[in-house]
Amino acid sequence: MKMSIRMLLAAALTLPMLAACQKDEQAEVVEAPPVAKPAGSDENAWAEYLTDVVKRNVGTATSVYLYTLPSPDSADYEGEYERQLEKAQTDVMRGGVEGTLLAYGSPDSSKSADLAVEAFEVAQEGSMKGVRVLFIGDNADFARVKTTVEPSGATFQFVEAK
Repeated sequence: MKMSIRMLLAAALTLPMLAACQKDEQAEVVEAPPVAKPAGSDENAWAEYLTDVVKRNVGTATSVYLYTLPSPDSADYEGEYERQLEKAQTDVMRGGVEGTLLAYGSPDSSKSADLAVEAFEVAQEGSMKGVRVLFIGDNADFARVKTTVEPSGATFQFVEAK
């Protein structure tokens, strides 16, 4: 995934939190309809979809990390997977900070699940208390991600990609 898309994702996740701090409590909130799951592998469409899902599930998180993968048919897919895995494992090895949300999603649910599972295989038991892990994917991948995340002490949340 291109660096500019990552920057857009980070900005899209951060700006609503900042804006929420400045909103008048009595202002009427009009919620936009959810972004539909993209049918194809367009990276921009997937970035928009995943950002929308994360924003709708951010809750009280103060830090958000989104680990995404491009479409499996994209150039340098394996290289991108390895870079994301290295980052995710490093973040998990450091242990969790309360209020952190780690979100995983991509056009290929199975590979996104692989990323989450491999990242949490390095977690120390109980080291992620106060952290929430959001997996956006298919029901078929739900159990194996949950089983790997739970020993870390993180709270697991699943959103079916649809």
